[in-house]
Amino acid sequence: MVINLPAEAGEKPVLTILEGQAAQKLNEQAPLLYEIDGNIGAVSEFLDKRVETGQFKQQDCTILVNRGEMSICLKFNERDFYNKGKVSGSIHLDDGFNMLRINTFQPWTSTELAMALKMNRAFFKSKTECAELVSLFNNFSATVNQSIERSVKETGDKTDNFSQVVNSNLPQKFTLNLPIIKGDEPQPVEVETYAKVDGRTVTFILLSPGAKEVIDTIKNKKIDDEIGKIKDIAPKVAIIEI
Repeated sequence: MVINLPAEAGEKPVLTILEGQAAQKLNEQAPLLYEIDGNIGAVSEFLDKRVETGQFKQQDCTILVNRGEMSICLKFNERDFYNKGKVSGSIHLDDGFNMLRINTFQPWTSTELAMALKMNRAFFKSKTECAELVSLFNNFSATVNQSIERSVKETGDKTDNFSQVVNSNLPQKFTLNLPIIKGDEPQPVEVETYAKVDGRTVTFILLSPGAKEVIDTIKNKKIDDEIGKIKDIAPKVAIIEI
């Protein structure tokens, strides 16, 4: 082995020999998935701050608009395994509205519904109004069972009796004061009760056509507003309604 060490004029060449093991090469790691999920304004906010940074090209982005799910989703660098990502924004219903299962067609037993209303008495105009409704639902199940037993003993005709019980002293509808969309102000929501008796089981479904109309109006306005912002910020991004 011959080593030539050129030296500057007047300097002696120096040879340094290091001993030991070289540092091990780190194992390659899988890329981290870049994924953000926020409110309905998440996509426009993300594009506003990142579109000029070189993180992605507008032509390599796709925005999917799903009005049924009340969401907007941005996908960027879809063909780049190491740099692709997704940002989603959605309109969320208020937690209280969801908790009461309004317009979900999920049934409540009378006792369950009474407890749910009692724990959310802040949605009523007064505590007295809430207490009266809770009492009606609590007593309803017992009334049905007594009527069924009497019907079986006297006539055996359950169908007519069920119809009579369901149309008893329960209110066909009541009013709550709560937000429909998360972050919005509370508003009066008229809720209709639909009862079904199956044997000794009584269940209720809460429906609000008025709330459905409000949701449809708000979601379309919010989504259209966001699409307008996105087009101003990133006009070359493809926007597809699904």
